[in-house]
Amino acid sequence: MSAQNNNEIILQNRVLVDVTINPMSRKHYIELDPPSLLNNQADVDRLMAALTDRYHNLTVPLDLMNKVGEVLRQAAWRVTVTVADFGGNWQMIDIEPGDKTERHFGLAVDLGTTTVVGYLVDLTSGKILGSAADYNEQVRYGEDILTRIYLAGTPEGRKQLQDAVVNTLNNIINRLVRELKIKNVEISAVTVGANTTMVHLLLGLDPSRICMEPYIPVVNLPGCVKASEPGLAVNPKAPLYCLPGVGSYVGGDITGGILASGMYKKPELAVFIDIGTNGEMILGNSEWLAACAGAAGPALEGGVAHDGMRAEPGAVYQVRIDAETGKVVYRTIGGQKAVGICGSGLVDCLAELLLAGIIDRAGKFRDNKKEFVVVPASESATGKDITFTQTDIDNIMRTKSAVNTALEVLLEGVGCQLADIETFYAAGAFGQYLDLESAITIGLYPDLPRERMIRLGNSSGEGARLVLISGDSRREAEKIARSITYFELNASEVFMNKFVGSKFLPHTNLDYYPTVKEKMLRRGLLRD
Repeated sequence: MSAQNNNEIILQNRVLVDVTINPMSRKHYIELDPPSLLNNQADVDRLMAALTDRYHNLTVPLDLMNKVGEVLRQAAWRVTVTVADFGGNWQMIDIEPGDKTERHFGLAVDLGTTTVVGYLVDLTSGKILGSAADYNEQVRYGEDILTRIYLAGTPEGRKQLQDAVVNTLNNIINRLVRELKIKNVEISAVTVGANTTMVHLLLGLDPSRICMEPYIPVVNLPGCVKASEPGLAVNPKAPLYCLPGVGSYVGGDITGGILASGMYKKPELAVFIDIGTNGEMILGNSEWLAACAGAAGPALEGGVAHDGMRAEPGAVYQVRIDAETGKVVYRTIGGQKAVGICGSGLVDCLAELLLAGIIDRAGKFRDNKKEFVVVPASESATGKDITFTQTDIDNIMRTKSAVNTALEVLLEGVGCQLADIETFYAAGAFGQYLDLESAITIGLYPDLPRERMIRLGNSSGEGARLVLISGDSRREAEKIARSITYFELNASEVFMNKFVGSKFLPHTNLDYYPTVKEKMLRRGLLRD
């Protein structure tokens, strides 16, 4: 497929963005006349001359020059050259014998604090060929961002954390390479959507000032580096591009999500929310964008809860509780015996406990219990009860309070009301599977008309893919990052005051959640 073909980006069966395929790396098959006494041009110069009409600023690294001469002769002057875009400067990164243009691969990465996902992409078509996910190995040094930032304050700590995340990425890369039967060196470009701290730790940068007033990172737009610099198991000369961030707690993963949603090109007011270890949100339209973030914590990632786990086979992802009998009906991923509860299941548990009257609006068990049995030992794969504890509830209450308080502060800061929002984008893998009614019931999502709510799925990974396959998208991402007004909440007294007051289900002010209020009235949980 040529660089002029359009590629429709489809998220949740909605065409949100059209791009022209113009990938970060390109392959060209070249047939050259062999040298002679009458045509004695040097090997590298001869090859470069064949590409000058396409690239006026192309360079060849010194350590690739000898290979040029060897491969040209080996292949009878019929070769495939791979070139890559390093921020507008094109560089040759490989030369292969024969026509290898169909074997053209790139890697798009969603680098999360807890989970990392890699997508192997065919750079001729833009299609995803395969994906793989794993826990971020940095978790063993600390579940939360602040612990890792503190550890990374020393060169030794930074190296530990960089090695951990690079090892995670390389394990994912090696899995994809084996499954799809390609070579590591055939991956000729890598793009990463990640929060600001994760970008710093991947690149070995000092993140210590991110959490100290005035909250300044080393860099928001790191541009391209060679994949060999952090040690990724791909073509060592391949460009590694981290999507640009906006500030200390709104990173390239959010920029990628905005890009994937297309909200920055539409006139209607929209809000974009991505809930992970942080709860980031963007409010705006084609004329302006404003951003803020609340430290949501890892409560909804699954691994922090007493019986929490990732969204894998055996994870309870849906829970319903009969208000009269207390009987629990649950569903697991893959229909397998229950092993634990993933994030969407935790949100369901909290919402159902509230609507069944088992907990009060402060999130406390009415009978002073410490836990609720979701799956009895006789039905679980572990032979033990799978429970939802008071501590789990308290953690989620803090998370949901941080998220809805951040939205409230952001709306007030730009002079808008909740009713003004035309479209709500739920981003992230978590938002993909979360039951919207449960999320609204606990106050995690705003109480908006459901037809206005769009699930984006892993928009960080999708944004990384767009940038990987389209130079125009990379420039759009950089333009988006420059245009966002960032509200820093860490030092906001208004945020802290509202945060304390929002630790009720779904909110202190039930008028913000009319459909939840109606449900609770119908069930006799409130008085008129």
